[in-house]
Amino acid sequence: METIQSLFYGFQVALQPMNLAYCFFGVLLGTLVGVLPGLGPSAAIALLLPSTFKINPVSATIMLAGIYYGAMYGGSTTSILVNIPGEAASVVTCLDGYQMALRGRAGPALGIAAFGSFIAGTFAVVALTVIGPPLAGIALKFGPPEYFSMMIVGIVVLTYLSSGSMVKAMMTAAVGLTLSGVGMDIISGTYRFTYARILLDGIGIVPVVMGLFGISEVLLNLETVVKREILTAPLRDLFPTLRDWKNSVGPIIRGTLLGFFLGIVPGGGSVIAAFASYAIEKKVSKHPEGFGKGMIQGVAGPEAANNAGAGGAFIPLLTLGIPANPVTAILLGALVIHGLQPGPLLMAKAPDLFWGTITSMYLGNCMLLVLNLPLIGLWVQVLRVPYYLLYPLILLFCLIGSYSLNNRVGDAVIMLMFGIAGYLMKKFRYEGAPLVLALVLGRKLESTFRESLIMSRGDFSIFVARPISLGFLIVAALLLIVPIMTQRKKISSLEDN
Repeated sequence: METIQSLFYGFQVALQPMNLAYCFFGVLLGTLVGVLPGLGPSAAIALLLPSTFKINPVSATIMLAGIYYGAMYGGSTTSILVNIPGEAASVVTCLDGYQMALRGRAGPALGIAAFGSFIAGTFAVVALTVIGPPLAGIALKFGPPEYFSMMIVGIVVLTYLSSGSMVKAMMTAAVGLTLSGVGMDIISGTYRFTYARILLDGIGIVPVVMGLFGISEVLLNLETVVKREILTAPLRDLFPTLRDWKNSVGPIIRGTLLGFFLGIVPGGGSVIAAFASYAIEKKVSKHPEGFGKGMIQGVAGPEAANNAGAGGAFIPLLTLGIPANPVTAILLGALVIHGLQPGPLLMAKAPDLFWGTITSMYLGNCMLLVLNLPLIGLWVQVLRVPYYLLYPLILLFCLIGSYSLNNRVGDAVIMLMFGIAGYLMKKFRYEGAPLVLALVLGRKLESTFRESLIMSRGDFSIFVARPISLGFLIVAALLLIVPIMTQRKKISSLEDN
């Protein structure tokens, strides 16, 4: 009953004209970001973060969340019509979606992608509504030692499940923790690593994020030459037939459940969910040889999975304050900048933001279903915009956004430096997500560590004396030890052979 009352309150917040407008703008922009190859939700949210500082936190969060799950919708359009994934989670959709388009079935492919995304997204929001409050209630029992251990798990999990080397991920996380210590000591008030008082306010999250995800993407995409052969699909052909629905219902259900579960797990996310869904559909299909040649199951399952994963990622973010992927790490930074601390107290301290964001996702999913199908013709025209016009505008927006934070040239310089660093990191396969997460959590990690030691009068056993804290530390230790043991077994087997 209390949840239903909270939902009604959330709809009152989300249906306010301003919040409704920001929700619409967010999902529309997210779809555009998904359509444009090379940007992705991480870069888009990083670029738009400075523009949210003049609006209230609720509207800002609604808009940024809309960009995230809206990009999951938009990514399928380019995958099907151009054979270029708009964002990473839509890579799998290219395999069968484009083949369907070549056979004249672009309409049903786009239609089932939109409907499957809507079903999966709605399920994820319903599950968030049901699971979120009890999980936050359990987390209310946490003290500083539990928060410290939980954040350790968050950083370790993100590095453990990184797509590249775990050692490289740990290195970038260490850099992020070091950078979070720049500026004023939160307990003693002394300044650290300020370099002749240039960095008195520390290193801001926004310039770092804009550089790592925005500028670096532009620099990286300048190296690639993309040939685009754009197919079209008339509006009247966008609705799947009964046979298409019969073939797609199972994949949508399986993709939704799988994507939601992997979305909750920190480090899982939409990309892994989409690939796993495709593998499962190929495994259970009676005609696996048809995959890659235009099977609608290869579109329905992955598209449902990546949208359910996007919705599921909000559960650990809003209830525990742990980002599940790079995008939610940036959203965590945005909430911190707005003076909010995601976690179990968010529901009590900012119920308008918590429930307003959840209910806005119901509305946003409906908007996306209505928007996506009629606007496909417009997205096709957007795809014709040459990149030599698009990228300078992105760079200009980055410079204006970073400077406008505090009207300081130094922030723009930091952004450019991290843009170059992000470009080099991607070239040498170092991931930026662990760095951002460590930078965002670093201050809180330090404060909870020192508060715990103050509570125990310097006794480090406080972290293992409390069961919840000990449980988190055991999980973190296992995640660090398992890869080492696995690697040793591989080396031993190679030596034996």
